Amino acid sequence: MILSTMNDLPGYEVTEVLGEVFGITVRSRHLGAQIGAGVKSIVGGELRGMTKMLAQSRSEAQDRLIEAAQARGGEAVLAMRFDASEFGAGQEICAYGTAVKIRQVGSATRA
Repeated sequence: MILSTMNDLPGYEVTEVLGEVFGITVRSRHLGAQIGAGVKSIVGGELRGMTKMLAQSRSEAQDRLIEAAQARGGEAVLAMRFDASEFGAGQEICAYGTAVKIRQVGSATRA
């Protein structure tokens, strides 16, 4: 599966647009981690636990995006983006884009 933040793929032709696809995850930290992050925010510095959680969330959302695209018969996702929103108990991460079928063009091999 090819994921691209571009609207097209150099070297490929889009043969069919399958539509918008999403991969969503919602995460919440346990109370102890939230308190630790609150204390850390007072003194400054990176919140490594939160950074790790967000990186895992992005990866999970991206994996779900790929699953959604494959379920529709997609071979690539174009204009892939992430969106994040926060609510009282946690964080939502959404990966989204357009699932497409593609064909490689200009792939003549040279001897």
